[in-house]
Amino acid sequence: MNKNIPLFKVYMNSEAPEAAADVLRSGFIGEGPQVKEFEKELNTRFNSSNVVLTNSATSAEHLIYHYLKKDRSLREEFTAGYAEIEWSKLLPTDEVLTTALTCTATNWPIILNGLNLKWVDVDPLNLNMCLDALESTINQHTRIITVVHWGGNPIDLGKLKRIITRAEEKYGRKILVIEDCAHALGSMYKGTPVGFTGNISTFSLQAIKHLTSIDGGFISSPFDSFTRDAKLLRWYGIDREGPREDFRCEIDIPEVGFKFHMNDVSAAVGRANLRDFDKVIGANKANGNYYNDQLRDTPGVTLIPQVEGGESAYWLYTLHVENRDEFVKYMNEKGIATSRVHERNDNHTCTVPYKSTLPGVDKAVKTMVSIPVGYWVTHEDREYIVDCIKKGW
Repeated sequence: MNKNIPLFKVYMNSEAPEAAADVLRSGFIGEGPQVKEFEKELNTRFNSSNVVLTNSATSAEHLIYHYLKKDRSLREEFTAGYAEIEWSKLLPTDEVLTTALTCTATNWPIILNGLNLKWVDVDPLNLNMCLDALESTINQHTRIITVVHWGGNPIDLGKLKRIITRAEEKYGRKILVIEDCAHALGSMYKGTPVGFTGNISTFSLQAIKHLTSIDGGFISSPFDSFTRDAKLLRWYGIDREGPREDFRCEIDIPEVGFKFHMNDVSAAVGRANLRDFDKVIGANKANGNYYNDQLRDTPGVTLIPQVEGGESAYWLYTLHVENRDEFVKYMNEKGIATSRVHERNDNHTCTVPYKSTLPGVDKAVKTMVSIPVGYWVTHEDREYIVDCIKKGW
């Protein structure tokens, strides 16, 4: 049997090429009506009002950290009123706590914004930040905690919130959580979509994600004031809908910004693919749950548990295996792609200044590996994958 089951595959709705072509033929391909409509549709799909599209999740994270380097009033508006948090700018001694087990896109924006990065160890079993380690690491300098939902598996957001509350009471200062949801669009935590539970969150719309706009990303935030400012900062700081004396010339730019906007070609592709999002997510979840059922108690295999109330979107299906290198070789011979997916971020020359002891990461990277789980994995494929694993390597 000659199998070739990839670890990733781009999903593209059949109407996406024509949607992109329509934009190209229109003569307007920058940030325009397609971006605005895509934001509306994402807000509707995820019961939000504060989606801000960008040209990548990395840009989204850059923008957030840049924003938080200044004094801000973070305002959350409700039907009956509003709540406001006075955020004081980040100081050189302030710390951003984060995980080393993630894509570099999570952590490079912290470093490039000149912030004081500090690693927190992971739970070597579920691969998310170890919340007990987090609580023992938080100190009077902690201002931001960046968490990742590995593979789409939600971190325990309830426990995280309790830890933050205790730390804020102890140290008397606001601590913000940034959720890197690049793996987790479509994941759920206690009935609410991950990334829409009250923290500032970033999402990836990169080529091989559950939902792609060719490339792109977006921010979700509970703060209406941040949303308004982020839409300015993604386009040089210019208010593109404000008054003009000359249609090409802005009157004033209060704060310098970036060129982080999404263009209408990408937005049109994203809108087309959003129509099939539930189908794609449903297939990933069905395959992930099949593996959970079939691989439980398999010799040499340890499955990753989910927290109570958590539901993974299974961008990755990661498991732990004995003799991992032999497993990878064996699966490759069977035509099944596998990978660790991301190298630990603390192992690079550029992160030497932030080096620390991370025994959980040390243990996890020796056994973790991901197998194909996406919409392209057929019933026959997943049965074949399970059969190969059960036969041993």
